[in-house]
Amino acid sequence: MAFEWRELWCKDTVDGTVGACFGSNGGQTYLDWLITAWGWTLAVSAVGLVIALLLGSLMGVLRTTPSKPLVMLGNAWTELFRNMPLIVQLFLWYFVAPEFLPVLKSLPSWVVAAIGLGFFTSARISEQVRAGIQSIPKGQTYAGLAMGLTRVQTYRYVLLPVAFRVVIPPLTSEGMSIVKNSSVAFALSVLELTQFARQAGEETSRPTEVYAMVTVAYFISAFSVYLVASLLERAVRVPGVAGVAK
Repeated sequence: MAFEWRELWCKDTVDGTVGACFGSNGGQTYLDWLITAWGWTLAVSAVGLVIALLLGSLMGVLRTTPSKPLVMLGNAWTELFRNMPLIVQLFLWYFVAPEFLPVLKSLPSWVVAAIGLGFFTSARISEQVRAGIQSIPKGQTYAGLAMGLTRVQTYRYVLLPVAFRVVIPPLTSEGMSIVKNSSVAFALSVLELTQFARQAGEETSRPTEVYAMVTVAYFISAFSVYLVASLLERAVRVPGVAGVAK
């Protein structure tokens, strides 16, 4: 079994020789390639998640303001990006948007994939932030305004700190989903895990082992997001709140 493992993962991707599992003298083994592809998956996921959190939080806030134009803007954003397939959005960002935004032509494909993934996920986060804010009693808003805070300050210091505590569990799911959804980046020729699995499986004629290892990599990545979010939830939870373990 150990020999078979080395025969696959310690094989050089160019000349097919089996040697050190981590390539030397400028060579690259399939294990090297797997780790590199995993790194690109994490990069696309991390950048996409940052974009999604920023835009989704902004649009979620706009949808709870008393300004009808801002509410309409937030709703339009959410419905646009939520009701369009992710793969279609990626192709629009990669093939169509550069015609109107030439700066996109200079960006590497993994960044474009992260942008598309971030915009897609921002629509879902917008819904969660809106629901979190609306779950807070109106009295807290009135109290903040009565104390002389502006509406922006009321959101910043009163509503959002509570709302984000409420929405950490659904945001955890979105963080895990964005790792899995990053697999569509292969459509833009990003050498992430799914693209690696397709190419390595064909080259080695051992797709079972390759896809099994890629599945493990996706699981570890998503579960790591869950663990980090769980620690964050415990760190910010308010003692005495219903549902919080004593």
